[in-house]
Amino acid sequence: MDAASTVDGGTFGGEQRKWWTLGAVSLGLFMIMLDNTVVNVALPSIERDLGMSLSQLEWVVTGYALTFAAFMLTGGKLADLLGRRLVFVAGLAVFTAASLACGLAGSADMLIGARVVQGIGAAMMNPATLSIITATFPPRQRGTAIGIWAGVSALALAIGPLVGGLLSEHVDWSWIFFVNVPVGIAAIVAAFVFIDESRDTSRNQRPDVPGLVTSAVGLFALTYALIEANNHGWSSPRILGAFALAAVSLTAFVVLELRQRRPMLNLALFRNPTFSGANVSMLLVALAMFGVFFYVSLYVQQILGYSPVEAGASFLPATVLIAVLSPNVGRLVDRIGSRWLTGSGMTLLALSLVLFSRLGTASGYWDILPGLVLMGIGMALTMTPTTAAAMSSVPHDQAGVGSAVLNSMRQVGGSLGIAITGAIVAHVTSTSLAAGDTRPEAFVNGFQRGLEIAALIALAGAVVAVATMRTHRQRQLPLEEPALQEAA
Repeated sequence: MDAASTVDGGTFGGEQRKWWTLGAVSLGLFMIMLDNTVVNVALPSIERDLGMSLSQLEWVVTGYALTFAAFMLTGGKLADLLGRRLVFVAGLAVFTAASLACGLAGSADMLIGARVVQGIGAAMMNPATLSIITATFPPRQRGTAIGIWAGVSALALAIGPLVGGLLSEHVDWSWIFFVNVPVGIAAIVAAFVFIDESRDTSRNQRPDVPGLVTSAVGLFALTYALIEANNHGWSSPRILGAFALAAVSLTAFVVLELRQRRPMLNLALFRNPTFSGANVSMLLVALAMFGVFFYVSLYVQQILGYSPVEAGASFLPATVLIAVLSPNVGRLVDRIGSRWLTGSGMTLLALSLVLFSRLGTASGYWDILPGLVLMGIGMALTMTPTTAAAMSSVPHDQAGVGSAVLNSMRQVGGSLGIAITGAIVAHVTSTSLAAGDTRPEAFVNGFQRGLEIAALIALAGAVVAVATMRTHRQRQLPLEEPALQEAA
């Protein structure tokens, strides 16, 4: 077994040490996922204290999202090349220092700049978390470990608005960043104590600089265009130029990778239908659900009159279900595989979106609750199996890049989902207003139509998952043994 897949038992013993490793990785993961959403409800306080314009306020959120997405592939490749623990710890250090700078920021420019650096640190850490798990856990336990990973990620994303609301209302908005500092330091110490180093051990490894540059530029331009399209207009020169730059850069990336002897991303990975299907499924679930999180939050605040803290707390039923069910779903993945679990999960998500699309101006929380319950179960049944399928279908020495591709699909799908849902909501809302509807009625009409489209996307994801993902036994065969794959 190569070094990339070997885990030293260490001081704590092999079996126990694996779970300590998972705990150390989850600590860092929780921090970076929390920062995806914790800032949103603190924006009014930040605007007041720093005198920020609306466009500057948007960049507090998008600056983090842009660099997070743009440098994901780079972070995954560096983790495989230089060492997964090394890159994970380096990302933790960058993220923790940038969090301190965010909390101390006295101007809009300083805060935005620190958020951009935070995104770079997160892009280094996130792919490394999954590749460390893949290198540490054997196939029979990998689904359970990834289930815990998915549960931690979902919990952090969902409680972010609640934590942000509590801290900004009762302490100060700067503490949404300061809390990262002790957590980051603890995670760095835990990483050195519990995580063993692993890397790509194949010969003649070297950085693929053209691949790193073209992928980063392409992902940055694509994510920027998707995030800003509704602000500037889909046909504006700025957005069309960003899409054109993304198309040219990503095409150049593919051409370069096909011709490189040691490419940054081995495109042969996509010949594996499980890997391709898992990535398309991740893209579609993010496309369907990210806009929903955003617009359901707006619905409960603007239509039902919830405070930011109440809006964050309203998602707790779904959050608790995801956090509780994900490890158990991981154990099911270890036994029966990902195919039908993912298909079932995305079908439940489609049903939850249909329920949300029936909400109106007179609805209450009890009308929202069934959709939240189905969403929690559906997300648990989708995210863990999809992630396990993707990571079980790549060789251990390419786990960092495989993780980066999957996470890039999630980030791009999420940005695209918010942009498309936003465009649908805006178009239907303006049409309803022109027809004489009140503003709440017009918003609800747009909200309903956007969720109906999202339900169709989730259903398409279920079809893709069932059609492409192989059985669990086939997925566990390593790609390094093509004869076994052929036999399967």
